[in-house]
Amino acid sequence: MALMISGLSILVFVPIGLEIGLGAAVVVFAIIAILLTLSTPRIQVTERSLQVGRAGIERRHVGAVTGYRGDDATHQRGPALHGLAFMCIRGWIDPVVRIQIEDQRDRTPYWLTSTRNPEQLVEVLGGTMARDVESD
Repeated sequence: MALMISGLSILVFVPIGLEIGLGAAVVVFAIIAILLTLSTPRIQVTERSLQVGRAGIERRHVGAVTGYRGDDATHQRGPALHGLAFMCIRGWIDPVVRIQIEDQRDRTPYWLTSTRNPEQLVEVLGGTMARDVESD
């Protein structure tokens, strides 16, 4: 996205001068890259809490945790998705982790978050990875 927008900024400033257009592209790319990095949701696990993006919960309310890859991950993001589930999904990251919520006061049945390292998150939260049937 940052490359595309910075490339387009060259077109805006080229009538003034090629050097100015290239300079503007570099500046626009840097600004967008910094903003995207700062706005990326983070997953943070401590002894007492779990933070996924802006949502947080005490670890005592975390139930079953399951990680998914491939077609299973696609199924979790699509047909298997519950309408009240909290999602923190980045479309370019395929694996997802489903975190069951056991707080009776919370209507959210589970959280579904994408992560590049589902095995690591699942291990820290004491869950399991779903077996990919196609890989057998």
